[in-house]
Amino acid sequence: MLIVQKFGGSSVADADKVRRVAGIIADTYSEGHDVVVVLSAQGDTTDDLIAKAHEINENPSKREMDVLLSTGEQISIALVAMALEKIGLPVISLTGWQIEMSTNSSYGAARIKKIGAERLRRELDKRRIVIVAGFQGINKYDDITTLGRGGSDTSAVAIAAALHADSCQIFTDVEGVYTADPRKVEGALKLDAITYDEMLELASLGAQVLHNRSVEMAKRYGVNLEVLSSYVRKPGTKVKEVVKKVEQMKISGIAKDNNVASISVEGVPDEPGISFKVFRALAKAKINVDIILQSVERGGANDISFTVAKADLAAATNIMEDLMETIGFNKVTVDNTVAKVSIVGAGMVSASGIAALMFEALYDAKVNIKMISTSEIKISVLIDEEHVDAAVQAIHNKFFGD
Repeated sequence: MLIVQKFGGSSVADADKVRRVAGIIADTYSEGHDVVVVLSAQGDTTDDLIAKAHEINENPSKREMDVLLSTGEQISIALVAMALEKIGLPVISLTGWQIEMSTNSSYGAARIKKIGAERLRRELDKRRIVIVAGFQGINKYDDITTLGRGGSDTSAVAIAAALHADSCQIFTDVEGVYTADPRKVEGALKLDAITYDEMLELASLGAQVLHNRSVEMAKRYGVNLEVLSSYVRKPGTKVKEVVKKVEQMKISGIAKDNNVASISVEGVPDEPGISFKVFRALAKAKINVDIILQSVERGGANDISFTVAKADLAAATNIMEDLMETIGFNKVTVDNTVAKVSIVGAGMVSASGIAALMFEALYDAKVNIKMISTSEIKISVLIDEEHVDAAVQAIHNKFFGD
């Protein structure tokens, strides 16, 4: 079997952890498998490099930031390769450009275009363990690029897809995918399996186990994903197309997202095309909008409320204020003290009363709902940020308390 393994920064943060990771890799190799390993930068290395850059230049170019940040992963791959060399195993470390991880030229948030897998296959044919720097690639100008948040997960899945690997194992500091964050929610349960769609929703809604780009790619290319712990040797959570579940399990997980803010545009003329003008302006500025709520028309006008990421709040507010006179609405109000709580489950589409149970849990916890968004496999609510942890625990107790 060909297995791709990815280890995050916390898994290789110091010498002892590097040796632990080397042990996991060695065990996999000794079982007769071909092994490709993708690594993130150690611990807080990326944050430290960003701080160093800002000591020199408060506004460095994205190209030079990519050159700098890519060094973090190179440290990790060299150290793990050295640990494997010490125990006598054949190993080679390779950077993104050495495996021809071709990307576009969006420095800091590059997208993978293709992987020239010939070098990887040559090294595997020599029965070497191949250690690859995640998070990085190279563009058509032979410049180093980085893939942005979750880039190492995406690198691992892309390599697994290119090599038609039998499995892609994502090692983290938890034992798999849980019904909620086990570090924050009492009674959180580990799932044996979860569908791509459910995992994609949870990742998009704030769960930090996998990045949504990696899940999207895994679904597109049919990559067999498993999320498991680098600290405990036991099976993790399989992410796949179809999952058999007990009849009672209508939802698979609960996620929270504190990185949201709401904007309300009041007194919007009730005319065709107004919503188009509002959201086209945001789209042109590449601002993603999540929950949208429009009030019932009264007196020839209504209100439109929507949520954006906190980082986009200032830009979105400026755009709305610029539109105020041309469109003719009365007021723009913002709120950056909100959070989003979501439940996700493929079983929701055929089950009645799921929303009622969620709202009952929030009522029992005395949490007020500001906005609601639904789809076939998720329900999201916007609430005051100060109540988000209590809300998640209350909802979890309601669905998984028994």
